[in-house]
Amino acid sequence: MKVILKEDFESLGKAGDAVKVADGYARNYLIPMGLALEASSKNVKALDQEKRLVLQKLEKQKKNAESMAAKAAGVNCTIKRRIGEQEKLFGSVHPRDIEAVLKENGIDIDRKWIVLEEPIKALGEYPVKIKFPGGVVAEIKVSVVAET
Repeated sequence: MKVILKEDFESLGKAGDAVKVADGYARNYLIPMGLALEASSKNVKALDQEKRLVLQKLEKQKKNAESMAAKAAGVNCTIKRRIGEQEKLFGSVHPRDIEAVLKENGIDIDRKWIVLEEPIKALGEYPVKIKFPGGVVAEIKVSVVAET
C-alpha cells in the first residue's frame, strides 16, 4: 500500500514522502495512529497545499529572524555586576540577564534562543550566540563590567 508520511521516520522517510509499505503495517499502525495518510489523489493535493503554507510561514519567520539578528548585532550589551576580592563576580551572568538588557534596548527575544555553554563568572567581554527560529544565528558581544 502506498502512504504519505505525516512525520519523519528513520526507516521509511521524511514527512511528506510517499512510500510503499506492507498493507497490514499501514492499516493497523500508521493510519490509525495518525502517522500517515493513504496516498489518494485528494490527500496528495491537500498535502501539497499544506506544504506550500508551511514553506510560506517558514520564509516569513526567517525574514523576521534576519531583521532581529541585524538589530541585535548593533546593540552594545553591557551588564554591570558587583565584584569582590580578586575581581570575582558576586553571582554570575545568565541568559535571563542578557535578555533583560536586550529588551531595554528594544530587542524582544526569548532567553531560550541565547546560547551560553555556562554562566559568565568573570569580568570581560564575551561572544554570545543567539539562535533565532528559522535557522538564523547572530553573535553579540556581552561586556561584564564592575558596578561603581
